[in-house]
Amino acid sequence: MNTAEASRMPRWWPRSMASRIYVIIFTGLLLAQGLSFGSMFYERYQSATTVMLNTLEHDVGTSVAVLDRLPAAERPQWLPRLQRDNYRFILGPGDQGRPLVSARSRDVTGLIAKEVGPAFQVHGATTSVSPERYQVHLTLHDGSPLTLEVTPRGVPVADWLPFVLIVQVVVLLACAWIAVRQATRPLARLARAAEGLTPAVDNPRLAEDGPTEVAHAAVAFNAMQDRIGRYLKERLHILASISHDLQTPITRMRLRAESLGDSSARDRILDDLREMEHLVREGVAYARSAHGGEEAPVRIDPAAFIESLVFDYQDSGQPVTLVGGIHGVCLARPRALRRVLGNLVDNAIKYGGSAEIGGSQDARDGLYITVSDRGPGIPEDELDEVLQPFYRLEASRNRDTGGAGLGLAIATQLMRSIGGNLTLANREGGGLVATVVLPGAR
Repeated sequence: MNTAEASRMPRWWPRSMASRIYVIIFTGLLLAQGLSFGSMFYERYQSATTVMLNTLEHDVGTSVAVLDRLPAAERPQWLPRLQRDNYRFILGPGDQGRPLVSARSRDVTGLIAKEVGPAFQVHGATTSVSPERYQVHLTLHDGSPLTLEVTPRGVPVADWLPFVLIVQVVVLLACAWIAVRQATRPLARLARAAEGLTPAVDNPRLAEDGPTEVAHAAVAFNAMQDRIGRYLKERLHILASISHDLQTPITRMRLRAESLGDSSARDRILDDLREMEHLVREGVAYARSAHGGEEAPVRIDPAAFIESLVFDYQDSGQPVTLVGGIHGVCLARPRALRRVLGNLVDNAIKYGGSAEIGGSQDARDGLYITVSDRGPGIPEDELDEVLQPFYRLEASRNRDTGGAGLGLAIATQLMRSIGGNLTLANREGGGLVATVVLPGAR
């Protein structure tokens, strides 16, 4: 995802693919579960209401008939026996103030009036406590008022139902997590393999198992690695063959040039031949650097390694100093790393007059080694270009200082072959800083 697409995403939307799939699956399952539970609850509510209305009219009709036939003095004793969970009888006129407001209350009143008959003068009224709580007023044959107070109740919920709902949510979470993990693990493995892909021929191969789509992607990735390896081998073979074939005519030309008398033309020819030999050697070295040589990565002590390099330069009288200290262990190919640092130090001495080597250890990113100078630096728009093969700055395109334009390209490719990186940056106050990043040893 690029920056423009990321800026259009809501802040709450997760960035990783696994999190997004998890949110979508869990939300969908939760909504489906909620709709299923809501439909079931509504159906149960409708069924309970229907049953209640069917039984209410018959029960009330029977109770009213019993109270109507009892003597007035015995009626209070029967009231507790005739009481139910959702209604009770009251001897007296009750609350006559407000008309019925809900359709259900009017339906219930009409069913009761139909059941007991018009002789009991049935009518309803809403109580002042709640609109859902209402009263049905009747008049017995002896003229005594009787009030039926209806208290609607919700659908009863079992005590274990909340626990079941919690268990269902937990199961949904677990199933969604397992599904997302199974779906994204191969992608993460493929991403790690792609990030670790180097020009070397000894890259680890992906396991070609799992689901059909994953196995197909792994087969395609391994085939891509094989094609890259064959291409690099072919390129190295071509350059090595060219180098070998050019050695003979270059040697013959040098012998013929040396047989000439002392002249400026002879010197120019010999200089050109030396430059040709240098270009051939550098071309082969660049091709071989893609593989990092035959050297295997090992754990090294970076502090001792850099101190040894600095002391070697100082013993030969070169202005190289060590700044700062490095601790820990890193994973590297010592000869390749020494060549990279040697190339950077030589450039610093050549263009800046001196070199400073420092470093730092980062638990997450690995080891940083810097080579700094106080030379003219490099224009900002050319910092990345100088790492490309055969690229030379305009000011250095001469035989004495220009070189073949492969030194930094070889160093960059050697770093990539061992899982590291090389970057250049202009130094504050003037000069250049070359930073080598090596993976830490785990």
